[in-house]
Amino acid sequence: MLITESKINVRYAETDQMGVVYHANYLVWCEIGRTELIEALGFRYADMEKSGILSPVTNINLSYKAPAKYGEKVTVRTWIEDYTGIRVTYGYEIINEEGRQCVAGFSEHVCVKKETFRPINIKKQFPDWHEAYEKHKK
Repeated sequence: MLITESKINVRYAETDQMGVVYHANYLVWCEIGRTELIEALGFRYADMEKSGILSPVTNINLSYKAPAKYGEKVTVRTWIEDYTGIRVTYGYEIINEEGRQCVAGFSEHVCVKKETFRPINIKKQFPDWHEAYEKHKK
């Protein structure tokens, strides 16, 4: 199983009045982690999109364990939790510089044709991605 680690400096604009990261910003950080994982596998979302395929989120679940705060550095750990050939589930863990877990969760995605939003079979359409996902999933 491949796990990537993305380093994020918590910026002031990402925090709320309490000085902690506003909950929606964790979603952006998960996207950063997911993009870096895909690049570590040798692929790019942009290339998939150029071929007329999109990968929308169909479900997302994040559990907030401890606040990340302004001025901290956090690490987003990302991996392929599950892969069926059509649906991909990415796992996430966001930890602060003390090693404390701030967030844990997952997001589910399907690949669809841009024009119709009908799901595609990744194994048939992108055999290289399929092979990499099978090899590196949990």
